[in-house]
Amino acid sequence: MTDSEWAQVRRLLPVPAWLRGRGGQPEAYCHRTMLGAIRYLVDNGIKWRAMPGDFPPWDRVYAFFRRWRDHGLVREFHDRLREEVRERLGRDAAPTAGVIDSQSVKADAVVGADSRGFDGGKLINGRKRHVVVDTLGLLLGVMVTAADTGDRTAAHVLLGQVADMHHRLELVWADGGYTGSLVEHCLAAFALVLAIVKRSDDMRGFVVLPKRWIVERFFAHLMRTRRLVRDFERRTASAEAMVYWSMTLLMTRRLARPGPGRG
Repeated sequence: MTDSEWAQVRRLLPVPAWLRGRGGQPEAYCHRTMLGAIRYLVDNGIKWRAMPGDFPPWDRVYAFFRRWRDHGLVREFHDRLREEVRERLGRDAAPTAGVIDSQSVKADAVVGADSRGFDGGKLINGRKRHVVVDTLGLLLGVMVTAADTGDRTAAHVLLGQVADMHHRLELVWADGGYTGSLVEHCLAAFALVLAIVKRSDDMRGFVVLPKRWIVERFFAHLMRTRRLVRDFERRTASAEAMVYWSMTLLMTRRLARPGPGRG
């Protein structure tokens, strides 16, 4: 993490419990060092035990990762960054529209049979990442399942979670795989309009479809962080946390980038 990135994100970090008077011991290592170690692992795709000697011991870094995963701190940190990026671009902090889609990825051998499956459409044995992003391509919610889980089945749960967290969300675009009773369910249960963007039958070759390109660009970003090229996580919660960490890389770099009116 560069000095300019740290200057932007330091005030957005979750406050440790011991600073809030809720007990616990102070961290043995500063947050900047721990964040740098996790970002290095996500960006370069190394194993935990292969953590370079410039960082704290791998087991301490993993304990930090696990604590932030289990207590929802990585999502809290990510959401604060997203709000900062949206406001920096002149948008409201709370989004009103989004896009939903899924991505199937191969799973490593450490992924157990209870959380992996075969996606017959993509011919992939592994897991599936179901995501909702805003119109800027920033993550609103993610759920990792076995690859044989249907998009509509996962969307019932994911859209409910996203609607609970983002109360101003009114419209979500989706592809043809989300048609059917899901459209009526979203409107009745979440007051959410699910708009289907279909590909015309007379289209030939590659065509950029309205709104759907936003989430495809999001998946392209995930593929640039090597830890996410395959699913190496034993638990789906860890796989979801890795997606959040990947997006923090993107957003901290955007916030640190010089722009109009900033040095």
